[in-house]
Amino acid sequence: MDEHLLTIFNESRRIISKLQLLAAFFEEEIIYKIYLRSQVIHQMFEQNPELDANNLELFHVQYTASLIDLLKKIKKSNEKNVSLLFDEIQLNKELTERLSNSFYTEKNYKADQQKQSLKINISLRRLYQVLSDQSDEYPFSKNINSFSSRFSQDFYYEISGELAAELTHHNLAEIYTNAHAVIQKKLLGVLCKYDFKTTFFCGLKAGDTVLEVYKFLETDRYFVFYPARNLFLFCDFAKLAGIGQTNSVSNREKIIQELNDKNDQLQSSINVKKTYLPREIKLLLAENYKKLSDIDFLNNVSNFDVQANILKSMLNTDLI
Repeated sequence: MDEHLLTIFNESRRIISKLQLLAAFFEEEIIYKIYLRSQVIHQMFEQNPELDANNLELFHVQYTASLIDLLKKIKKSNEKNVSLLFDEIQLNKELTERLSNSFYTEKNYKADQQKQSLKINISLRRLYQVLSDQSDEYPFSKNINSFSSRFSQDFYYEISGELAAELTHHNLAEIYTNAHAVIQKKLLGVLCKYDFKTTFFCGLKAGDTVLEVYKFLETDRYFVFYPARNLFLFCDFAKLAGIGQTNSVSNREKIIQELNDKNDQLQSSINVKKTYLPREIKLLLAENYKKLSDIDFLNNVSNFDVQANILKSMLNTDLI
């Protein structure tokens, strides 16, 4: 085989290899069939010395090169779209990591409820003593309001402003007050009766108003603590109907779960979009393959330009 023919056949193999890679990338049957047909055409020229090998070169120039350019254009467009999805996934991961490092989990919430209950019980016992002694001593435990500031955003239940107003409404004649606290007289008496044994029940919020509800351990009676005013009042439990006793998933945990679910969806979408071929392109490729398969190469090997026009028109289409 002379050097010119060797060059033509080597270049033909190189072009067909490119088409093979694209067929493997798109995993589309029609592209794979076109690739196999191109191999047949190559072998036909290589195994029949009487055929003009220059027509094989012409075939690739007018047909295969256009097809490869078309598939590369689609591949590039798909990869651009996929890149945007990868960017979104990465941003979601970064946000998830920041949220995971900053929020308080249900485990933290449960553990700190016990600590807060202890702080409240100790503070109320001291308040009782301060009021009895008519002392100006500050009765509250250190950082007694930090519990609400940490957990109210994620774990406290939303209530209406009207309900918050009802829960904090009080008659001045029925309260004890000093420089540090306001407490209902009857509530203080019941606290004393039950030895200041209460437990945190739930947290409530209405805009900037944050409340804590506590339950007496030995009876189904409740009181409200309003941290911003150090206010303690009996709570009519009937007003809390519909409010659960636990809030096991914080708002941030819900966001994290939503972001993880979103990333799963995006990843699945990537697998589809990466090899996406518009329906119109598939139809054009199928039609072109049909015509290519019908060509009698032995008798009309130079009439490739008619077929090539279809692919060239696809390269200029707005479908990609």
